Amino acid sequence: MSCVTPLRFFNPSRDLLAVAICMATLTPALAEDSSAGQEKTGSTTLELGATEVTSTQLGSTTEGSSSYTTGSMSTATKLPMTMRETPQAVTVITRQRMDDLAMTDINDVVKATPGLFLDFSSGPGRQKYSARGFDIDNLMYDGIPSGYQGAIVGAQPNLAMFDRVEVVRGATGLVTGAGNPSAAINLVRKRPLAEQKVTLTGAAGSWDDYRGELDASSPLNDNGTLRGRVVTSYRDANSFVDGAEEQHGLFYAVTEADLSDDTTLTLGFSHQKDKTNYFWGASMIGLDGHHLDLPRSYNPGTDWENKDQEINTVFAELRHYLANGWQLQLNANYAEQNALFTGSYQSRWVDNTLARTVYQSAYDENQAGLDAFASGPFEAFGRTHELVVGASKRIYDMDTRDYAPYDTNWPINAGKPDFVHTGNVREVTTQEGLYMTTRLSLADPLKLILGGRLDWYEYDNRDAEGDYKVTRNVTRYAGLIYDLDDHHSVYASYSDIFTPQSSKDISATPVKPIIGKNYEVGIKGEYFDGGLNASLALFRIDQENRAVQVFVPDCPQSSCYEASGEIRSQGIDFELQGALTENWQVGGGYTYARVHTLKDAANPQNENQRFDTDTPEHMFKMSTVYHFQGPLEKLRIGGNISWQSRMYNDVELLDGSHYRLKQGAYATTDLMAGYRVSQHLDLQLNANNIFDREYYSSISNSVKYGGDTYGSPRNLLLTAKYSF
Repeated sequence: MSCVTPLRFFNPSRDLLAVAICMATLTPALAEDSSAGQEKTGSTTLELGATEVTSTQLGSTTEGSSSYTTGSMSTATKLPMTMRETPQAVTVITRQRMDDLAMTDINDVVKATPGLFLDFSSGPGRQKYSARGFDIDNLMYDGIPSGYQGAIVGAQPNLAMFDRVEVVRGATGLVTGAGNPSAAINLVRKRPLAEQKVTLTGAAGSWDDYRGELDASSPLNDNGTLRGRVVTSYRDANSFVDGAEEQHGLFYAVTEADLSDDTTLTLGFSHQKDKTNYFWGASMIGLDGHHLDLPRSYNPGTDWENKDQEINTVFAELRHYLANGWQLQLNANYAEQNALFTGSYQSRWVDNTLARTVYQSAYDENQAGLDAFASGPFEAFGRTHELVVGASKRIYDMDTRDYAPYDTNWPINAGKPDFVHTGNVREVTTQEGLYMTTRLSLADPLKLILGGRLDWYEYDNRDAEGDYKVTRNVTRYAGLIYDLDDHHSVYASYSDIFTPQSSKDISATPVKPIIGKNYEVGIKGEYFDGGLNASLALFRIDQENRAVQVFVPDCPQSSCYEASGEIRSQGIDFELQGALTENWQVGGGYTYARVHTLKDAANPQNENQRFDTDTPEHMFKMSTVYHFQGPLEKLRIGGNISWQSRMYNDVELLDGSHYRLKQGAYATTDLMAGYRVSQHLDLQLNANNIFDREYYSSISNSVKYGGDTYGSPRNLLLTAKYSF
């Protein structure tokens, strides 16, 4: 297919131009209406030269579709729209793609999703996620936002219980409320199947990595109006790092009940337990700022460290269909996480002598979310339009139990400290919102999406000062989509999001919230009845009102601030996902994001400089799988390529000079081969980092503490799946 050939990431500016031209002048065979092809029962066939592509119309559920794309998604606006109809850069990681790449947790999704960056700078088990230069501070579950503090207590959701992961890049305040203008990651849970099915999965890999999984679904009564599903999973693994171990357990149960022809109730519960002894400390760099080039197996930690997390979640969904195409939906989610972290990292805080910083802390994190909305069509000016009206509430309640000692000069080879509980800190954040979205049909080829949200946000520190709140914050959304023909659309959109700030101004009042404004224009293509989606976007994000310290003689507190700082992110986003042919799926893309400081009154030297240098500006990710036909029809092969540009930090040395610590551009390549032995048994082998590329996934920014974290060496994983 000619539009794929220009995608060579070594010259992005040239190749993206070629892709844009190719999408705008796609071959006539693709531009023809699908009705011109042959018609078959339940499917449509299109002819592309000598290639014949057959696909059934995709829905939102991806399980069983064998596709790398989806028919519709609602994460961006609450409106169920195709990717082409959504005026932002969006990605879906389908169930098929998760299985092909042997993904087990959300980290794997972030690594594979274009435009997202997985950051281990806070430690190998304290992951953070970012997009377009900003941290992602919300994860969503079935559309309900959940606060995510990756560097503190952020859990890694187990993918065994999810059908797909929908990602919207940019500002997403319309659906998340408060947050950064980075991305919304929405994990959509598996639901019971209409038919009985049981799948047993076993996997074994390098470094004694073993996993077992049971997924069973069935109708629970004769007429199928009551359905249930249970998923259990357990993984026990060592690591390429000496002495590092991890265990992951999951139990997930969900039931659906058709209370009437128009009403369905869903109830579910999940229990996830994770444990690892390697999570905080990364490797040090030398006092001269250079990498120490330690073996990848080197473990900077100790044998007494532990990160133990347990998360229990209950959720419910009530969906009721009204007359004239309208429906009511109520979603509720409650999650309770208990975590105990006992750890250390190597440091040079005292006299530049190598020692350990040690600590212990326990967390009780409770999150509750409620979302209710009505949606449906309405008639006006002789045309049909759509409307969503809803309300939501979120409560984030964190109780932190502190222990002593928190010692920054613990002897490097000393044993575990005798930790003693010293006190608690409880923080409660409440957010309430009202929102409305409408899609107006201005003409047959022209749609206008308008949205607005009103939020009340309150932070309450129950054990100290520092409370603040934001009243009636207004979030805006607008998108204009014009259909060029049956397969191509151009769009322009604006979205924003707010982030409350605790810093206070000269009047002892919290400064106004940070506002992240996302501007985006692009072109999208949809082919084979939605079986293949392509997009090319240009974006700019301005994050305004960042708190900047000001020095005034009459400051009523220790420090005074003003809302004057500004950060800008701008770049290009290209993506291709879905079927190139009936037997060939592909998903991936290229992202360029340059993030720099526009205004910083406190540090003018930062203006027009890169905001965060230890994240790459360029990223290319591509996954694919091909199913053979004829005598080799049981065989499939695939792989994944990931490339990113250099990262660096200008590390301050002891004499005040700086050394530029780098991780150069690198690529890793993964391969996969699968063989369907029979109707019931399937085997798959994944070989990751096949060229054994040695690289740092994160790098240090100080000689005082460690930050160098190696990526995984070459490794293998064999998976056997038996279904009946």
